[in-house]
Amino acid sequence: MRKLIFVAGAAVGYVLGARAGRERYDQIADAARRFLDKPAVRNSMDTANQTGRQAAAAAAGAVVDRAGDRLPDPVVEKLREVRRSGRAQALEEDVA
Repeated sequence: MRKLIFVAGAAVGYVLGARAGRERYDQIADAARRFLDKPAVRNSMDTANQTGRQAAAAAAGAVVDRAGDRLPDPVVEKLREVRRSGRAQALEEDVA
């Protein structure tokens, strides 16, 4: 995962900092689009998205359980909402 983030950052840095002109930028952008359109990449992105949402829900639940009484009510409510949405998504995945 760290390598992927590094490669993505390097690609963005190259695109933003390159002096190769519009043609090279278009080539890089087209290659990135083709890469992101691959089914394996899409599946990996979906899996990472779902895992991140579940981890956020678990973390929100832990924060509410441990420090909920010391946090402002709007923050606690938002954390509970995140926890509920993460659980709901996990249930939807189990059904699918």
